[in-house]
Amino acid sequence: MLDPSLDFQIEQLGSCHFTSPMRGVQFADENERLLYHSSPEDLRPYIAAGLEPPSMERAGPRQQIFFDRHQLSCGIVSCGGLCPGINNVIRAVVMSLYHHYGVRRILGFRYGFKGLVKRHDVPPVILSPDAVNHISELGGTILASSRGPQDAVEMVDYLQELGVGILFTIGGDGTLKGAATIAAEVKRRGLPLSVIAIPKTIDNDICFVNKTFGFETAVAAAQNAINAAHSEATGAFNGIGLVKLMGRDSGFIAAQATLVNGQVNFCLTPEEPFNPHELMQKLEERLTRRGHAVIVVAEGAGQELMTVTGKRDSSGNLQLGDIGEWLRDTIKSHFTEIKTEITLKYIDPSYIIRSQPANAHDSAFCLLLGHNAVHAGMSGRTNMVLGSWNNQFTHIPIALATRQRKRIDPKGWFWSSVLASTGQQGDIAEL
Repeated sequence: MLDPSLDFQIEQLGSCHFTSPMRGVQFADENERLLYHSSPEDLRPYIAAGLEPPSMERAGPRQQIFFDRHQLSCGIVSCGGLCPGINNVIRAVVMSLYHHYGVRRILGFRYGFKGLVKRHDVPPVILSPDAVNHISELGGTILASSRGPQDAVEMVDYLQELGVGILFTIGGDGTLKGAATIAAEVKRRGLPLSVIAIPKTIDNDICFVNKTFGFETAVAAAQNAINAAHSEATGAFNGIGLVKLMGRDSGFIAAQATLVNGQVNFCLTPEEPFNPHELMQKLEERLTRRGHAVIVVAEGAGQELMTVTGKRDSSGNLQLGDIGEWLRDTIKSHFTEIKTEITLKYIDPSYIIRSQPANAHDSAFCLLLGHNAVHAGMSGRTNMVLGSWNNQFTHIPIALATRQRKRIDPKGWFWSSVLASTGQQGDIAEL
């Protein structure tokens, strides 16, 4: 089926008249592209219509660059909640700007977009290789963060006053949309200022991006909680271990963590509504036959079962009901009513997980994201986000990446694998 909305065209500030100072590297050709579709079935309609299939621009260093590196100043800002790997990305951007391109003035804006508004009186810090040398060993972000939008006019005023030519924004869906408003104001003024977004969301929910940094670390760190829940469950009569993991709209962490070691018997995500009565019945059956159970639930699951206020947080997200506490209380009440003894342990490791330093896999991923973000900015690209697709780094228009949240397909192979692992929709006695 043809999808005319798949426009991967990347905005550029203008022609590139400067030669890159990089040597001994493989430069990306301006015409290099990566197919969006990988299935022949998806490609056939485009071929039959005589159209070029949708493709993404491949990331990488360019031989010709837009900015005069000797006159360039750059800025970096991190927004939203914490996530493993933010410091790694900051370090990679600074090191690439400094050593690959010779940029000497790099500003770190503190406390998210608030630091981009001059009247908040949060002056930026100077970032150098010495300043960022060991920050990848730390969790969190050395620039600190904040949530919520700021006025694009004020932010661009300050960026213009400081002479910033490239702004690197590190954040999730809300940050990407904020970056787009900055890029729009920059374009309205006709300024030579590039806005490059680096996707940061522990939930892995950015569209047209296979994986966001921090996700692998979060899944690995979640195993400590799941292992603890399993130990508690097997160490008590009718033991139940309940673990709540992050995932507002998308349950990728919960689902992937479920597949790691096969100890989870029920995985609940926002994409697949569950019936509490049926869940209690299956939990009864599980305890009768095996004597213990482990449940993993994403924070956004089961919201339709709880009373919500409709209030929004500073990022504009609906405030969620606490599905972990709701499930804990519901399970306890149910087994009290049927006069069955249970021992339930509830574990919420969310803030421990998101403040972890990045593991080795994420660290390498962050370095490559940072480097490719710098290459994109130096070549004059703007209003775009760095992506990863089929093990390649790509350029994605922010508007396309933020048009909806990436979610688990309940009819897809990934979720089918989760169900096969837990057995929660089949015979749970043997799992």
